Amino acid sequence: MMRKKTEREPGTESKGHSAEKKRARKLMRKNVIRLTLCAVLFALSYFASAQQPKKFHRIGYLAATDPASDSARSEAIRLALRELGYIEGQNIATEEGKPDRLPALMAELVNLKVDVILSAGAAVTRPAKDATRTIPIVMAQDTDPVGNGFVASLARPGGNITGLSSYSAELNGKRLELLKEIVPKLSRLAVVGESTYPGNAQSLKETEFAAGALQVQLQY
Repeated sequence: MMRKKTEREPGTESKGHSAEKKRARKLMRKNVIRLTLCAVLFALSYFASAQQPKKFHRIGYLAATDPASDSARSEAIRLALRELGYIEGQNIATEEGKPDRLPALMAELVNLKVDVILSAGAAVTRPAKDATRTIPIVMAQDTDPVGNGFVASLARPGGNITGLSSYSAELNGKRLELLKEIVPKLSRLAVVGESTYPGNAQSLKETEFAAGALQVQLQY
């Protein structure tokens, strides 16, 4: 039996290996370029973030109360801020002062360029409103923010003031109605309160309106 020997042309095998080596080197160069580019981008982003200083947020919180009696609210604020990632001494700072220095303390907060002012009560919101028109002011509570001139309306506050409004004034009529049911012969009622305190004017107005409908005489 005759066996036919197949012979390759001279140089064919070496040319094939050479082409494969070229393709391998080309692919390796592309991978090296990609890896180098990724490393450079990562390094740039790292140094850019490292060079940017962390912002230290300053929150101005003023309350016309004794620090001891207001400790529960202050602690609640600290806990809420901590849950949001704001920790006292790290990225926020708090300071205490005297209530009779509210206007001066508010001016000091404005000069310190705090990021936001948290006011507890109308007695604090008013000097805050007078002190700035640009720093956001958040009311912790207010019985009549519209009547006090803090906001244009509850639906559209406008300006730089927002926050919470208690509806206690609107409930005064219901309270008087319940009292009349308990004491059907009620004809005169003494109302104890501070007439000059911000927000009490609206409360008295609602109480007087209900008293007229229930034929009850008020002594304020």
